[in-house]
Amino acid sequence: MFKIGLIGNGTHSKRIQKILKKKKFNYYIYKPNNPNYYNKKDFIKLLDCQAVFILTPNNTHLKYIHELSKKNLYIFCEKPPVSSLEGYNNLIKVNQNKIYYNFNFRFSKLSEIFSSIKKYNFGNFLYGSLIIGHGLAFKKGFKDSWRSNKKKIPNGVFEIVGIHWIDFINYHLNIKGLTKVNNSHKKINNSIDSSYITIRTKNNKIINIFCSYVSPLIDEKIFIFENGYICQKSENIEIRGPTMSFDKNNMFKKPPLIKRFKYNDRKDYDLGLEKSVDYFLNRVKKKKFFKKKETKKSLESNYFLF
Repeated sequence: MFKIGLIGNGTHSKRIQKILKKKKFNYYIYKPNNPNYYNKKDFIKLLDCQAVFILTPNNTHLKYIHELSKKNLYIFCEKPPVSSLEGYNNLIKVNQNKIYYNFNFRFSKLSEIFSSIKKYNFGNFLYGSLIIGHGLAFKKGFKDSWRSNKKKIPNGVFEIVGIHWIDFINYHLNIKGLTKVNNSHKKINNSIDSSYITIRTKNNKIINIFCSYVSPLIDEKIFIFENGYICQKSENIEIRGPTMSFDKNNMFKKPPLIKRFKYNDRKDYDLGLEKSVDYFLNRVKKKKFFKKKETKKSLESNYFLF
């Protein structure tokens, strides 16, 4: 059994720890509390591991990647890898063979559906719309959390929530470019709490994304094709088609249901995260490099933040 190290002991680290315990892995947790941590004995223990999970705020990822890659360790880095163009330009100079970026929506139910979309004969993609939000910024603890700290998370909700869906779209539909408008409605620590994103795919189709920490709870997504659509609302994902569906009066009607899946965003996220961790650990176990095509997609998705 290879040795695993974790950097960070926050909420997300606890999720990873739960998965590792379930799979009977032992691990060492390094808890950063000092900017001079590289000289500390605690940090040196990480260098004795074969694989290390970076589970700290986004603005710290690059320095950890630099230190760990010097020792040729396998690295699991939370998304996004970096929060600035300067950081990105430094990141791409690092050998990426043993680095895995956790864009775990690639393992979601929607991703599974997109991976098999050809079997539905839906034809070309036409348009997409995603709305994801809840009222996190109204909670008392938000002001003191890393999510509202513009130094740690300069792009706010855009790089915490929006980046997941940017990667999802880039992974399945290929992004050509995007524009964004970031707002701070609550004006808490000048953090970005709402983001409006317009994506243009490689075949010049449009996808709009709205993500927010100042909205009611909402999670709705629709992807429209020439001959059907995929719609996720609340507790269901529906696949409907074909386009040429008529009622008894020969008027267009809502396309028949092809498949319906029960959906729970929390469970879907947790399962996707576990599958992502499994993928990483299997590569480590087999001593294999990560696929260049997938790494390239991860770096592209990160670049679209800037």
